[in-house]
Amino acid sequence: MDIDAIREHCLSFPHASEKVQWGSALCFKVDGKLFAVAALDVSPTCLSFKCSPESFVELCERPNVIPAPYLARAQWVALETPNALGNDELRELLCEAYRLVWERLPKKRQEALAGGAAKSAKKAAKSAKRVRPTGATKRKTLGRRG
Repeated sequence: MDIDAIREHCLSFPHASEKVQWGSALCFKVDGKLFAVAALDVSPTCLSFKCSPESFVELCERPNVIPAPYLARAQWVALETPNALGNDELRELLCEAYRLVWERLPKKRQEALAGGAAKSAKKAAKSAKRVRPTGATKRKTLGRRG
């Protein structure tokens, strides 16, 4: 996967954002918490991401996949080459990275983020005005029994 495909995939997750940090590292975050980092310049590693403890052990046994510098203790791996993993597998692992970080957010924060999207949708629906056909008027009903 190239950097554009990685970027598009990571930003497709709810509440995901990107920020260039540390000079030339494109960081993908959810609520300010990192889940993946892509190198924009020539670097010993091209992509790092969080993974489960099981995936960490398995991935580190593969060629061109190493424990991520500075982040290995938190089960992060780094790819030394862009083709170290297949595109489909990489997409799944990035989804898992996002999910792992999302699940570590406090429940109240998860609810606030999830509720914020629902509240804005409800607010937009309420503010939408009903349009009446031309010539339609409001009818008054009298309390007649019939």
